[in-house]
Amino acid sequence: MPVIGEIQRGKAIEKNPYVLFTWLACPLCGKERWVQIIKGNTRSKCCRSCAQKNRGKRFTLKGHPNWRGGKYKTKYGYIVVRLSPDDFFYPMARGDNGVFEHRLIMAKYLNRCLLRWEVVHHKNGIKDDNRIENLQLLPSSIKHLPSQSIQRELAKRDKRIAGLEKRIILLEAENTLIKKNLENSDKLDLVYGDF
Repeated sequence: MPVIGEIQRGKAIEKNPYVLFTWLACPLCGKERWVQIIKGNTRSKCCRSCAQKNRGKRFTLKGHPNWRGGKYKTKYGYIVVRLSPDDFFYPMARGDNGVFEHRLIMAKYLNRCLLRWEVVHHKNGIKDDNRIENLQLLPSSIKHLPSQSIQRELAKRDKRIAGLEKRIILLEAENTLIKKNLENSDKLDLVYGDF
């Protein structure tokens, strides 16, 4: 019987002769089997039956090798937290049992579930900064949209001001150089005069 972690060529174990295999145990059920090694990594951690049972649940099972603590980041920068059905705040969860972390933090602060139309706004605009002092509860998205557009306009204005400040510095430097060149040319005219 092989030892866990043992590596063999496929030819020695009557599998693909050109591939390396390692003897592993499934982290969920403990079943031991040969697993293919591809580019230094094992192809799969779970056995086939456990993988089929847990398909689509990779974020929700604590024993699963892909468990990430029940949190993940969306492509828009928000953090989503997975909730179990027995959690008090589970009614706020979406179809995948996840709730946005900023909404969950505000709900825990208020000690109640948030209503579907209530909006939690990030004051500093950083979507994964979920400190309670950075969050503001708004009664609806109608109140949220103006504050977002104001923030966008302020950001545009700040960017424009920064660009203009750089331009002023460059123009002042250019102006000083021109003055020095004029002074030097006046001194040369006094020394040499008109020939």
